[in-house]
Amino acid sequence: MFRPLTLCALALGFASAASAQAVPADSTSWSLQGQADIVDYQGRRSIHLDGGAAILNHQELRDGVIDVDVSTPASRGFFGIQFRLDSAGANGEWVYLRQHQSGYPDAMQYTPILNTGANWQLYNGPGFTGALDIPRNEWFHLRLEVTGAQAKLYVKDMDKPALVMDDLKSGVQKGQVALYVLTGATYFANFEIRQTPDAPWVRHWPAMPGGTLTQWSISPSYDGLARNLERPLSKADEDSMHWQNVEAEAPGIVALYRYREAPHLHVTFQSDFSTRLQPQPGMKVLYARTTISSDREQVKKLYIGYSDDVSVFLNGRILYRGRSAQGFRDPRFLGIVNPENDAVYLPLRKGANELVLAVSELGGGWGFNCRLVDVGN
Repeated sequence: MFRPLTLCALALGFASAASAQAVPADSTSWSLQGQADIVDYQGRRSIHLDGGAAILNHQELRDGVIDVDVSTPASRGFFGIQFRLDSAGANGEWVYLRQHQSGYPDAMQYTPILNTGANWQLYNGPGFTGALDIPRNEWFHLRLEVTGAQAKLYVKDMDKPALVMDDLKSGVQKGQVALYVLTGATYFANFEIRQTPDAPWVRHWPAMPGGTLTQWSISPSYDGLARNLERPLSKADEDSMHWQNVEAEAPGIVALYRYREAPHLHVTFQSDFSTRLQPQPGMKVLYARTTISSDREQVKKLYIGYSDDVSVFLNGRILYRGRSAQGFRDPRFLGIVNPENDAVYLPLRKGANELVLAVSELGGGWGFNCRLVDVGN
């Protein structure tokens, strides 16, 4: 769904100031990329974006306030503010509005950008999405307040935040700012930025549910169409792979874009449902493995959420294969990861049991979470 634009300017930082710095639309401080130009729109000198970005050069933001007016005539789109982008544009934060979802629970969304990929399928719900009525073809105001590891987005009403981002996920603490529109003509005017004193960096982690499998090793990524994803790995396969130890973050997510670069491919069935069973060139896959110790032979239930495909192997046998990609189960299916997406029953033997997942990615966030519980729970 999303591919950040390369940032060509080196972020140099800027001096702390108590007052806001206005940056006119036609200022040379902006670097325009993609479908971007400067126009007069509805009586205002504006930055027009439609599949493009306006990057604020020679400035970095740690904590601060961003104000901007926006107007969009488009019936469908994704427009908003990227912040704390690293110098390559590969990691940072993005908060955006979706006018075609106006009034719905996901009319606005925050996602971290990790290794060039947005992760909206992994991070969803409170702190990430929210309902909003989005004006059409009229000016309204956005304000973004960034404070430590949290941020607030105000839309129209400057007294009450529309979206509270309680835990920013990228890990980037300082970086560039950009106005970004994935698609849908949008105009920006009256941009101001103000740096504020650095607040303590405090993470607000959610609780880790009991039974969550947190310790994993992951393989390199491979061409998903070049491998038989229903075949378990042989010992020779496993021995030949370089495995990286990773740990799930609360509430149990292993966000694979943190470790592997995101693929960016055209997924045909998102626009043509009849192609849902056809191969999707560019799909990537990696293997994740962990060990489950059992004091006896027993059956346990494995709750699993994943994006986008998964094969589940236990002790060298395949038990399950599923696809939870956007647009796959029905044309409006988003593929949001939930730990209770699916359940697989694991016949554990006494002692060590090797659980291996083959997790494939098409877009929107690559990852999984697993929770082991007693049967009946």
